[in-house]
Amino acid sequence: MIEIKNIKDLIKLMVSNDLTELDLQGESERITLKRGLGESNVRFVTPPPTALSSPAQAGASEAASASPGQETPEGMVTIASPMVGTFYAAPSPDAKPFVSVGDRVEPEQVVCIVEAMKVFNEIRAEESGVVDKILVKTGEAVEFDQPLFLVKPD
Repeated sequence: MIEIKNIKDLIKLMVSNDLTELDLQGESERITLKRGLGESNVRFVTPPPTALSSPAQAGASEAASASPGQETPEGMVTIASPMVGTFYAAPSPDAKPFVSVGDRVEPEQVVCIVEAMKVFNEIRAEESGVVDKILVKTGEAVEFDQPLFLVKPD
């Protein structure tokens, strides 16, 4: 585990060099520091275990089978999770999803929420297109850089 003193040194480095994001990865851990708008985010990510850790994970749906590093079908772009957390397709359990298959998305449009450490982070489309496939279901855990949506760009 990274020591607090080392984290404080990294934060000082960011401030003194006016950096807004710092991402370091070692063999067994990763730290991402982000700052801006007066807030800072610290995220620790450890690599997932090599074997499935629960029967629920073993029975994960085919829709959620996309993982980081998986090839994107030709002519499609992905909207990926920028963090580890829990995927939510709608702003609340009884609300309509942000997007559905067949919906058109525009740059900066909110497409879902990823909750990490009790903070709900809006995930936005980066380019315009039509949602071709939703790769995860509400309530599922997602990994850093895991594809969430396939979009057919304009």
